[in-house]
Amino acid sequence: MAQTSAIISELKRQLRSHGLTYQHVANALGLSEASVKRLFSEKQFSLKRLDQVCTLMGMEISDLVRKLAPEPKVQQLTLEQEQELVSDVCLLLVAVCAMNRWQFQEIHQVYELSETDLIGHLAKLDRMGVLELLPGNRFKLLVSHDFAWQPGGPIQKFFEAEVQQDFLKCRFNHPGELRLFVSGMLSTQSNEAVQQKLNRLALEFRHCHEEDLALPLEHRFGVSLLMAMRPWEIEAFDRFRRPEAFKDYPPYSR
Repeated sequence: MAQTSAIISELKRQLRSHGLTYQHVANALGLSEASVKRLFSEKQFSLKRLDQVCTLMGMEISDLVRKLAPEPKVQQLTLEQEQELVSDVCLLLVAVCAMNRWQFQEIHQVYELSETDLIGHLAKLDRMGVLELLPGNRFKLLVSHDFAWQPGGPIQKFFEAEVQQDFLKCRFNHPGELRLFVSGMLSTQSNEAVQQKLNRLALEFRHCHEEDLALPLEHRFGVSLLMAMRPWEIEAFDRFRRPEAFKDYPPYSR
Protein backbone atom coordinates (compact mmCIF):
# COMPACT_ATOMS: atom_id res chain seq x y z
CA MET A 1 0.00 0.00 0.00
CA ALA A 2 2.89 2.36 0.81
CA GLN A 3 4.36 1.80 -2.66
CA THR A 4 0.97 2.43 -4.27
CA SER A 5 0.65 5.72 -2.38
CA ALA A 6 4.12 6.73 -3.51
CA ILE A 7 3.29 5.99 -7.16
CA ILE A 8 0.03 7.97 -7.02
CA SER A 9 1.79 10.89 -5.29
CA GLU A 10 4.47 10.88 -7.99
CA LEU A 11 1.77 10.68 -10.67
CA LYS A 12 0.17 13.85 -9.25
CA ARG A 13 3.54 15.62 -9.15
CA GLN A 14 4.23 14.74 -12.77
CA LEU A 15 0.78 15.93 -13.85
CA ARG A 16 1.46 19.28 -12.17
CA SER A 17 4.89 19.59 -13.79
CA HIS A 18 3.27 18.98 -17.20
CA GLY A 19 0.57 21.59 -16.51
CA LEU A 20 -2.21 18.99 -16.55
CA THR A 21 -5.30 19.03 -14.30
CA TYR A 22 -7.81 16.42 -13.20
CA GLN A 23 -10.04 17.60 -16.05
CA HIS A 24 -7.34 16.76 -18.60
CA VAL A 25 -7.07 13.28 -17.07
CA ALA A 26 -10.86 12.91 -17.10
CA ASN A 27 -10.98 13.74 -20.81
CA ALA A 28 -8.22 11.21 -21.57
CA LEU A 29 -9.91 8.44 -19.58
CA GLY A 30 -13.46 9.24 -20.69
CA LEU A 31 -14.54 9.84 -17.09
CA SER A 32 -16.00 12.72 -15.12
CA GLU A 33 -13.66 14.96 -13.14
CA ALA A 34 -15.34 13.77 -9.93
CA SER A 35 -14.57 10.14 -10.85
CA VAL A 36 -10.92 11.01 -11.47
CA LYS A 37 -10.65 12.76 -8.10
CA ARG A 38 -12.10 9.65 -6.48
CA LEU A 39 -9.52 7.45 -8.26
CA PHE A 40 -6.72 9.58 -6.83
CA SER A 41 -8.16 9.83 -3.32
CA GLU A 42 -8.91 6.10 -3.12
CA LYS A 43 -5.72 5.15 -5.03
CA GLN A 44 -7.71 2.70 -7.18
CA PHE A 45 -5.82 2.91 -10.50
CA SER A 46 -5.75 -0.14 -12.76
CA LEU A 47 -2.56 -0.68 -14.78
CA LYS A 48 -4.51 0.23 -17.93
CA ARG A 49 -5.63 3.58 -16.55
CA LEU A 50 -2.20 4.27 -15.09
CA ASP A 51 -0.72 3.62 -18.52
CA GLN A 52 -3.28 5.96 -20.13
CA VAL A 53 -2.37 8.79 -17.76
CA CYS A 54 1.34 8.24 -18.34
CA THR A 55 0.73 8.31 -22.10
CA LEU A 56 -1.04 11.64 -21.67
CA MET A 57 2.26 13.00 -20.32
CA GLY A 58 4.40 11.24 -22.92
CA MET A 59 5.75 8.82 -20.33
CA GLU A 60 5.87 5.10 -19.65
CA ILE A 61 4.92 3.55 -16.32
CA SER A 62 8.58 2.59 -15.93
CA ASP A 63 9.53 6.28 -16.23
CA LEU A 64 7.14 7.06 -13.40
CA VAL A 65 8.56 4.33 -11.17
CA ARG A 66 12.14 5.49 -11.81
CA LYS A 67 11.23 8.94 -10.55
CA LEU A 68 10.43 7.42 -7.16
CA ALA A 69 14.15 7.12 -6.50
CA PRO A 70 15.08 9.67 -3.84
CA GLU A 71 16.79 12.81 -5.09
CA PRO A 72 18.96 15.13 -3.02
CA LYS A 73 16.77 17.93 -1.67
CA VAL A 74 17.68 21.29 -0.23
CA GLN A 75 16.51 21.53 3.39
CA GLN A 76 17.94 24.96 4.15
CA LEU A 77 19.72 27.83 2.43
CA THR A 78 22.89 29.40 3.76
CA LEU A 79 22.79 32.77 5.52
CA GLU A 80 24.47 34.31 2.46
CA GLN A 81 21.82 32.87 0.13
CA GLU A 82 18.99 34.12 2.33
CA GLN A 83 20.61 37.56 2.39
CA GLU A 84 20.72 37.51 -1.41
CA LEU A 85 16.98 36.82 -1.47
CA VAL A 86 16.00 39.62 0.91
CA SER A 87 18.27 42.10 -0.85
CA ASP A 88 16.24 41.66 -4.07
CA VAL A 89 12.47 41.71 -3.49
CA CYS A 90 11.75 40.51 -7.05
CA LEU A 91 14.05 37.52 -6.57
CA LEU A 92 12.35 36.73 -3.26
CA LEU A 93 8.95 37.01 -4.96
CA VAL A 94 9.95 34.54 -7.68
CA ALA A 95 11.43 32.18 -5.07
CA VAL A 96 8.21 32.17 -3.04
CA CYS A 97 6.13 31.59 -6.18
CA ALA A 98 8.39 28.72 -7.24
CA MET A 99 8.19 27.16 -3.77
CA ASN A 100 4.40 27.35 -4.06
CA ARG A 101 4.66 25.43 -7.37
CA TRP A 102 3.70 28.27 -9.70
CA GLN A 103 4.59 27.77 -13.35
CA PHE A 104 6.58 30.26 -15.45
CA GLN A 105 3.56 31.64 -17.34
CA GLU A 106 1.54 31.98 -14.14
CA ILE A 107 4.24 34.16 -12.55
CA HIS A 108 4.61 36.19 -15.75
CA GLN A 109 0.86 36.73 -16.12
CA VAL A 110 0.24 37.73 -12.51
CA TYR A 111 3.30 39.93 -11.84
CA GLU A 112 4.84 42.72 -13.91
CA LEU A 113 8.04 40.88 -14.69
CA SER A 114 9.37 40.64 -18.23
CA GLU A 115 10.21 37.18 -19.52
CA THR A 116 13.88 38.17 -19.62
CA ASP A 117 13.88 39.33 -15.98
CA LEU A 118 11.91 36.29 -14.87
CA ILE A 119 14.35 33.92 -16.59
CA GLY A 120 17.22 35.80 -14.94
CA HIS A 121 15.70 35.35 -11.49
CA LEU A 122 15.04 31.66 -12.13
CA ALA A 123 18.66 31.27 -13.28
CA LYS A 124 19.82 32.77 -9.96
CA LEU A 125 17.60 30.35 -8.05
CA ASP A 126 19.05 27.52 -10.17
CA ARG A 127 22.57 28.54 -9.12
CA MET A 128 21.42 28.65 -5.49
CA GLY A 129 20.09 25.09 -5.76
CA VAL A 130 16.48 26.07 -5.09
CA LEU A 131 15.33 24.75 -8.44
CA GLU A 132 16.56 23.26 -11.70
CA LEU A 133 15.86 25.36 -14.77
CA LEU A 134 14.65 23.17 -17.67
CA PRO A 135 14.12 23.80 -21.39
CA GLY A 136 10.99 25.71 -22.39
CA ASN A 137 11.07 27.95 -19.31
CA ARG A 138 10.08 25.02 -17.10
CA PHE A 139 11.72 24.32 -13.78
CA LYS A 140 11.83 21.63 -11.12
CA LEU A 141 11.77 22.60 -7.46
CA LEU A 142 14.63 21.08 -5.45
CA VAL A 143 13.66 22.02 -1.90
CA SER A 144 12.44 19.31 0.47
CA HIS A 145 8.96 19.18 1.98
CA ASP A 146 10.44 20.03 5.38
CA PHE A 147 12.43 22.99 4.04
CA ALA A 148 12.92 25.69 6.70
CA TRP A 149 14.48 29.15 6.80
CA GLN A 150 17.50 29.78 9.01
CA PRO A 151 16.44 30.45 12.63
CA GLY A 152 17.04 34.15 13.26
CA GLY A 153 18.38 34.49 9.71
CA PRO A 154 17.75 37.18 7.07
CA ILE A 155 14.36 35.77 5.99
CA GLN A 156 13.03 35.58 9.54
CA LYS A 157 14.32 39.10 10.24
CA PHE A 158 12.63 40.29 7.04
CA PHE A 159 9.41 38.66 8.25
CA GLU A 160 9.66 40.35 11.64
CA ALA A 161 10.43 43.76 10.14
CA GLU A 162 8.26 43.82 7.01
CA VAL A 163 5.65 41.08 7.07
CA GLN A 164 4.55 40.43 10.63
CA GLN A 165 3.03 43.85 11.33
CA ASP A 166 1.36 43.96 7.90
CA PHE A 167 -0.12 40.49 8.47
CA LEU A 168 -1.61 41.46 11.84
CA LYS A 169 -2.94 44.82 10.56
CA CYS A 170 -6.36 43.26 10.04
CA ARG A 171 -9.65 42.86 11.91
CA PHE A 172 -9.89 39.20 10.84
CA ASN A 173 -13.66 39.47 10.26
CA HIS A 174 -13.94 38.66 6.54
CA PRO A 175 -14.46 35.27 4.85
CA GLY A 176 -11.31 33.17 5.03
CA GLU A 177 -9.97 35.10 8.04
CA LEU A 178 -9.71 33.87 11.61
CA ARG A 179 -7.90 35.08 14.69
CA LEU A 180 -7.88 33.21 17.98
CA PHE A 181 -6.22 34.37 21.15
CA VAL A 182 -6.50 32.31 24.31
CA SER A 183 -4.54 32.39 27.53
CA GLY A 184 -4.47 30.31 30.67
CA MET A 185 -2.27 28.55 33.17
CA LEU A 186 -0.71 25.36 31.80
CA SER A 187 1.69 22.82 33.23
CA THR A 188 4.84 22.02 31.24
CA GLN A 189 3.21 18.72 30.20
CA SER A 190 0.09 20.47 28.86
CA ASN A 191 2.23 23.06 27.10
CA GLU A 192 4.12 20.27 25.31
CA ALA A 193 0.86 18.49 24.40
CA VAL A 194 -0.60 21.65 22.81
CA GLN A 195 2.63 22.29 20.89
CA GLN A 196 2.46 18.76 19.46
CA LYS A 197 -1.09 19.44 18.25
CA LEU A 198 0.01 22.72 16.68
CA ASN A 199 2.80 20.88 14.86
CA ARG A 200 0.23 18.40 13.54
CA LEU A 201 -1.94 21.30 12.38
CA ALA A 202 1.03 22.78 10.51
CA LEU A 203 1.61 19.38 8.88
CA GLU A 204 -2.07 19.21 7.86
CA PHE A 205 -1.72 22.70 6.34
CA ARG A 206 1.21 21.47 4.22
CA HIS A 207 -0.74 18.38 3.15
CA CYS A 208 -3.68 20.55 2.03
CA HIS A 209 -1.23 22.73 0.10
CA GLU A 210 0.17 19.67 -1.69
CA GLU A 211 -3.31 18.33 -2.52
CA ASP A 212 -4.52 21.65 -3.89
CA LEU A 213 -1.55 21.99 -6.26
CA ALA A 214 -3.61 19.93 -8.73
CA LEU A 215 -6.13 22.78 -8.97
CA PRO A 216 -5.77 25.66 -11.45
CA LEU A 217 -4.11 28.79 -10.06
CA GLU A 218 -7.35 30.80 -10.23
CA HIS A 219 -8.90 28.40 -7.70
CA ARG A 220 -6.08 28.80 -5.17
CA PHE A 221 -5.34 31.72 -2.87
CA GLY A 222 -2.25 32.70 -0.92
CA VAL A 223 -3.02 31.81 2.70
CA SER A 224 -0.78 32.31 5.72
CA LEU A 225 -1.15 30.65 9.09
CA LEU A 226 0.59 32.20 12.08
CA MET A 227 0.83 30.14 15.24
CA ALA A 228 2.67 31.27 18.34
CA MET A 229 2.87 29.98 21.88
CA ARG A 230 5.18 30.82 24.77
CA PRO A 231 5.18 31.26 28.52
CA TRP A 232 4.37 34.97 28.72
CA GLU A 233 2.73 37.69 30.76
CA ILE A 234 1.75 41.09 29.45
CA GLU A 235 4.52 43.59 30.20
CA ALA A 236 2.11 45.91 32.00
CA PHE A 237 1.51 43.13 34.52
CA ASP A 238 4.99 41.64 34.51
CA ARG A 239 6.68 44.78 35.81
CA PHE A 240 4.57 44.65 38.99
CA ARG A 241 5.83 41.22 39.98
CA ARG A 242 7.93 40.97 43.11
CA PRO A 243 11.44 39.70 42.37
CA GLU A 244 10.87 36.60 44.50
CA ALA A 245 7.65 35.86 42.58
CA PHE A 246 9.32 35.30 39.19
CA LYS A 247 9.22 31.70 38.02
CA ASP A 248 11.65 29.92 35.72
CA TYR A 249 10.09 27.88 32.92
CA PRO A 250 12.10 24.64 32.62
CA PRO A 251 14.52 24.06 31.01
CA TYR A 252 15.09 27.78 30.40
CA SER A 253 16.24 30.27 33.01
CA ARG A 254 15.29 33.92 33.29
